[in-house]
Amino acid sequence: MFGGCRAHPLLTDLYQFTMAYGYWKCGREQDEAVFELFFRKNPLGGEFTVFAGLQDCLSFLSTFCFSQEDVGFLRSVLPADVEPGFYSYLLNISASDVTLRAVPEGSVVFPQVALLELEGPLAILQILETPLLTLVNYASLVATNAARFRLAAGTDRRLLEIGLRRAQGPDGGLSASRYSYIGGFDGTSNVLAGKMYDIPLFGSLAHSYITSFTSMSEVKVQELATASGERPTADFPSLCREWLARVCCFLQVPEHQTNPSEFAAFVSYASGAPRNFVGLLDTYNVMRSGMPNFCAVALALNQLGYTARGLRLDSGDLGWQSLQIRRTLQSCADRFGVPSFSSVPIIISNDITVKDLIELQHKPNAVDSVGVGTHLVTCSSQTSLGCVYKLTQVNGKARIKLTEDKDKTTLPGKKRAYRLFGPDGSPFLDLLMQDTESVPRAGEEIRCHALHGGKGSLAVTASRVEPLHHIYYQHGQVTRDSPSAAEIKKFVQESLSDLPPQHKLLQEAVPYQVAVSAMLYALLCEFTEERVSQP
Repeated sequence: MFGGCRAHPLLTDLYQFTMAYGYWKCGREQDEAVFELFFRKNPLGGEFTVFAGLQDCLSFLSTFCFSQEDVGFLRSVLPADVEPGFYSYLLNISASDVTLRAVPEGSVVFPQVALLELEGPLAILQILETPLLTLVNYASLVATNAARFRLAAGTDRRLLEIGLRRAQGPDGGLSASRYSYIGGFDGTSNVLAGKMYDIPLFGSLAHSYITSFTSMSEVKVQELATASGERPTADFPSLCREWLARVCCFLQVPEHQTNPSEFAAFVSYASGAPRNFVGLLDTYNVMRSGMPNFCAVALALNQLGYTARGLRLDSGDLGWQSLQIRRTLQSCADRFGVPSFSSVPIIISNDITVKDLIELQHKPNAVDSVGVGTHLVTCSSQTSLGCVYKLTQVNGKARIKLTEDKDKTTLPGKKRAYRLFGPDGSPFLDLLMQDTESVPRAGEEIRCHALHGGKGSLAVTASRVEPLHHIYYQHGQVTRDSPSAAEIKKFVQESLSDLPPQHKLLQEAVPYQVAVSAMLYALLCEFTEERVSQP
């Protein structure tokens, strides 16, 4: 990161500067332009997207400028015949003449609807393209992926992001932690993300910790105070041994079959962190070793007033094992008179995918929490959202990209976007209109044209109409308060809850409708007909 911002003005493509020089050279750098940042297709096989990255964009705009060192580097890489005046121009520009309109961060959004609309000097908006795409593309993809994991897991199961070691570098890992939380996860293992964004932290222990022990002789901590501190300290290793004998007798597991190094590791870990004890059960054998050893240490802690925070499984048939473990916990709770022991959280990990969670929902299990890493932070089923940044207007005149690929044709002109709601309070259509058109009104028929495989010409009536875009940056200032990560996370869930269920299906979802007004459709037709008529 640079100075607290997640992008630097030079974190861009070289051609942004060669184009900016072309504008400057012909005196067009101050032409009033409008660009839109949008995507063409929902990611990950779904039919919705969660918009994220707005706060980073605002931070970038607020600090956007070039230093003498930056410009010196550009002198060294741009052609030698670039006029010195261009470098003086770069040293004096900022984003103070840029206006940014956007949908609120955390909104559920759809193809072709601008996530960001920027208005300002042509050359500056050109230079801003790549950094803004960088800040929005990955953030929105991860937030959407996290939202899909949340839908697959249901509302009651905790989701823990543990992907830092698998992420695309340090900044990718930090971004993934933040936007996974915004998308619906409950916590992260990433300590820096916890500090920076106030995300709840979670941690257990690794197999290496368990395999590093060989016997109880390596456990140096002997005394452990009670949780209240009112009673004398106890000989914790001896107490754990007593409980191991009782547990093995009750579970009918020969004590010599339990792994002594695992037992020593659990005792050591619990004595160092009695309020944060989480057992990892599958280093050797889950039911013949991990479970008896965990129960013994957890019940010893309970005797001293502490409560185990959970246990984790990282291999095997996780759903089936969770049922066995829950039955064992319940039996121990009944046998030893510790009711709370039956509800010790069961945590699973091991390259969990959305498909895994869907399958878990459809078979018996006792899983309370899920740790997700690789397939969350790398978005392995789709590596990019594919946001684009396109010019739509210059000096008040509409611009369009016409291409052989019809899907890449852009919508011309400066626009306004509205979300239309039905009588049940759910949104049913996003409407794009020219900015000169009257605001659509609830209760009045609206003529429009569906985009991308829709029903063509439509006549719709909304019970409620909401504008999608708001001004977030103008005259060099951020114009709205920045919500916390927790507040954005809450807004994501509210946005998703409003969306009809058929659009949220994780498989074979129904596309949400996006349409253009009759006037905007007529303008689009004018441009396309002009192209056809050209020789």
